[in-house]
Amino acid sequence: MQLDPSDLVLENLYRWAKERPGAVYMTQPIGGGAVRDFTWADTLDQARRMASYLRSFGFPPGSKIAIVSKNCAHFILSDLAIWMAGYVSVALYPTLNAKTVKYILEHSESKLLFVGKLDTWDEMKGGVPAGLPCVTYPLSPPTDHPTWEDIIAESEPISGPPTRAADDSALLIYTSGSTGVPKGVEHTFRTTCVAAKGFLQLLPLTADDRVLSYLPLAHAFERTAIEFLSFKTGMRIYFAESLETFLADMQRARPTLFQSVPRLWLKFQLGVFAKVPEQKLARLLKVPILSYFLKKKILKGLGLDQARLAVSGSAPIPPSLIQWYQDLGLELLEGYAMSENFSYSHLSLPGKARIGYVGHCVPGAECRISEIGEIEVKSPATMKGYYKEPAQSRECMTADGFLKTGDRGEIDEQGRLKITGRVKELFKTSKGKYIAPAPIENLLNADSKIELSCVSGSGMPQPYAVVMLAEDLRRRLAKDPALRAEIDAGLTRLLAEVNAQVEEYEQLAFIAVTSDEWGIPNGYLTPTMKLKRDAVEARYNPSSRPGTTRASP
Repeated sequence: MQLDPSDLVLENLYRWAKERPGAVYMTQPIGGGAVRDFTWADTLDQARRMASYLRSFGFPPGSKIAIVSKNCAHFILSDLAIWMAGYVSVALYPTLNAKTVKYILEHSESKLLFVGKLDTWDEMKGGVPAGLPCVTYPLSPPTDHPTWEDIIAESEPISGPPTRAADDSALLIYTSGSTGVPKGVEHTFRTTCVAAKGFLQLLPLTADDRVLSYLPLAHAFERTAIEFLSFKTGMRIYFAESLETFLADMQRARPTLFQSVPRLWLKFQLGVFAKVPEQKLARLLKVPILSYFLKKKILKGLGLDQARLAVSGSAPIPPSLIQWYQDLGLELLEGYAMSENFSYSHLSLPGKARIGYVGHCVPGAECRISEIGEIEVKSPATMKGYYKEPAQSRECMTADGFLKTGDRGEIDEQGRLKITGRVKELFKTSKGKYIAPAPIENLLNADSKIELSCVSGSGMPQPYAVVMLAEDLRRRLAKDPALRAEIDAGLTRLLAEVNAQVEEYEQLAFIAVTSDEWGIPNGYLTPTMKLKRDAVEARYNPSSRPGTTRASP
């Protein structure tokens, strides 16, 4: 896929600032229900001034400048300033510990750190190398560092319209580290901008569209779907303030494009079930006239009544959950990609989706299944490589330029891809049978009682599952321990239903219920809410099962 100069980031910024200077580009909550709007003219002016400040340090061209922050307008302003100044952006997840912060800042040789909106800065700041210059955002925790607003007020804007070559490095995305040490995925302006251009061949997005940014901007999914698509289309970005205000943030934005991860799509559904029990809702939705108004009410309550496009990515989503949203009138499209190809690989197309499949190759991409069943993808957005890791960069690519994804899959007669598990997640039972846990977990996660599940059993006669109950069910159980018998009976029925749908050697020996809450802070989920399988398996084992109860056949 060819790129024109007009497809590049800074050229898009100059275009929108010229054509729509007074149009609001970003809306940032600042607390108490108040917001601050940034027009395209504001965006350009602040980026110019911060770029001038960055250049005043005299860093060599291509130097790395780091950002650690939750999503906010200043994150994107920082990216633009970094690129204008001739540098490379390095984003850190806002939930990292000090050890990982230190590793990334030192490995990337970052010259300066933007400190933004954070909940756990006290646990992170010990990882910041002594003497590293820092700049704080208006929403950052209190520090003694220079502030963004003071710098903007005191700095003259950088002169002219700085540009960057397509093959210049634009950013490093450090993988979330679900296994091993995080790797720095290096992308250029070509690989990032080609993804935005390609998606616009599939999705009818314009400057009139609205999006809500809340998934980590440190991850490729949000960078592609929110940041780079907004540069290309001129669409408006709203930011979420907090988990507590999320529904209010949704109502403010009323997004026309909404992207999320399976766990949050499930939480939305469970929130609906908490108000209207699942069986009752199913009956009501079968009443023709009532069904129409009820569907509209549900989508409006979720803030999704204006959504023309809805996308799920980052992890497998149960087919029944996709069907539930489609039954409400929201065509939930599933996508599949990796940080290594800047989330540009596969997408279900409106009207052409097949439930349970992640869709067709996006424009310019190719896909094949290797002899061992691994999905291999060639994308025009494939990374430059892993920063400072040439051996690992070579290892993840085939000789003819395909990325080894580590996922297993199959392709149907229309070219749609289905994910069947991870190559490295396969485990062998004591009977010598290989088990792919993901398909079994999808069956479990489709039940409204279950929020998350992990299927394990290496070396055992049969696999087993550890599950975390849905949030509403956990709250009810805490108030009424007598509910345990009803839950156990329901899990026994679920166990039988799941085992009836899998091969004999895949049948679960039992379902164990954890008393823990799996989350990002305690290390059971990655920052993009994927299950850290090794952490879960290390915590629970069939001989002791600490903190669990179980249902058996």
